[in-house]
Amino acid sequence: MTALPERHEPPAVEEAPGEGGAAAGADMPRWVPRAIVLFFAGVAGFLLAWWLVMELRALLIVLLVSLFLSFAIEPAVNWLAARGWRRGTATSLIFLALTVVVVLFVFSIGTVLVRELTHFVESAPGYLQELVGWVNRRFGTEISTEQLAEELTRAEGPLRDLATRAAENAVGLSVTVLGGVFQLFTVALFTWYLVADGPRLRRVILSAMPPGRQQHVLRTWEIAIDKTGGYIYSRVLLAAISALATWIALSLIGVPYPVPLALWVGAVSQFVPVVGTYLAGAMPVLVALLNEPVEGVLVLVYIVVYQQIENYVLAPRVTARTMELHPAVAFGTVLAGAALLGPIGAVLALPAAAILQAFGSTLIDRHEVLESALTSDPVRRPSRRRQRKAPAGEEAEPPSPG
Repeated sequence: MTALPERHEPPAVEEAPGEGGAAAGADMPRWVPRAIVLFFAGVAGFLLAWWLVMELRALLIVLLVSLFLSFAIEPAVNWLAARGWRRGTATSLIFLALTVVVVLFVFSIGTVLVRELTHFVESAPGYLQELVGWVNRRFGTEISTEQLAEELTRAEGPLRDLATRAAENAVGLSVTVLGGVFQLFTVALFTWYLVADGPRLRRVILSAMPPGRQQHVLRTWEIAIDKTGGYIYSRVLLAAISALATWIALSLIGVPYPVPLALWVGAVSQFVPVVGTYLAGAMPVLVALLNEPVEGVLVLVYIVVYQQIENYVLAPRVTARTMELHPAVAFGTVLAGAALLGPIGAVLALPAAAILQAFGSTLIDRHEVLESALTSDPVRRPSRRRQRKAPAGEEAEPPSPG
């Protein structure tokens, strides 16, 4: 019998790792699908949270302002409560006092503005004649006041156009004012409840936390109240000093309405960041210039001098124990707050920065700094002329301090 030829099996082809659905599924770690799901869930949650913040932005700003106002008012309420006052009654008394102060301030400033505008309108023809006479003498023109008044008041003139635009914007301005009043009452309501029910609110919040975390939250809340209250009261003290000094100066110079103008200077210069000093000084200078140009110059000189005294003598001593912020940090904080929340953010930026700095100081350990040329001010060397050569047998005179 002839032998059958041997059958050769084809070599098995090894499957490359990762090829094929089963192999790929077997090699993939189990945490990868979960991580992908969590990633997309996190992105969706972030977008949802961002949408809610944008939609509720007005309400969140109201709550933020109310929270800072409650920090500023609570020290006074706690002082009254420690002497037997009910918190609701003490809070109402503080609110009533603040309301009276704000109403008197607005009334006094409004009185000055109305009287000055009335005086300006009554004196406008005389100012116009003086301006036309100066232009005619300076440039050799022959402009008459009657011709200029006719050009300004004609049907297509600028005054008629200005009046038409003002009438068209009156409705929008009224709606804006009503909206501002409503927001003001909303802030006052939230602030009242935050202060009057402060202990109960804190107990509700702390009841959801373990004891260790409760201690940190209470410490943070206490720092916020101390720093914000210290900021407000230091500003009030500086505003009172500024108003008193301005009232005396304006009375001596002879500027009309010294009391309302002094209140304006004190309040605006202390509670409006960055540009408050310029806004505060502009009104008394303008009123003085309208009354007598020489008085305007004297008021300007006084404001410049007093500002230097306040910056280098009064403010460092008053704010030393309440709010220690580097001027550059304070300026940058105000700019950041204004960019985020507008004028409200600019006002709240300084107490917020003080709170964050104080809270951070409780978490960061401070160590002794190495002495170096980069960490110390250079000491001025004494001049050789001040060193006297001592005669023989006598010690040399030590150089006088630089």
